Amino acid sequence: MTQDTDIQLSGPFKAVDGGGRTVDIKSVRIFDEGYGVIDLYVDLAAPATDGLHKDQKLIAEIGARLRAMGYSGPDLTPGDPVIQEKRLIVLDTPDEFLPFAVRKGFKDLTSEFDE
Repeated sequence: MTQDTDIQLSGPFKAVDGGGRTVDIKSVRIFDEGYGVIDLYVDLAAPATDGLHKDQKLIAEIGARLRAMGYSGPDLTPGDPVIQEKRLIVLDTPDEFLPFAVRKGFKDLTSEFDE
């Protein structure tokens, strides 16, 4: 993880998926790619089961963790199935996630183009 582009939002915690299984999450972070689209990266301690990135209960628990840290927008949504990995879940964030990300160190380069 580099200091310039990876912004850690949360350290380790446990969450429960829709099947009642405990999921050990190592970290939740965003990667500052230099534009306004923000993907949320959830690093797992163990390989994920297929389709875990779509598990609504797990996504809700990750969202609850972020809300406890000050996020107040709409729910997160499953990310593109193509970019999921065994130990990494990628979730999409709504536009309303941007102010929270900026407070955590994300550089909103799109604001430079606002009139």
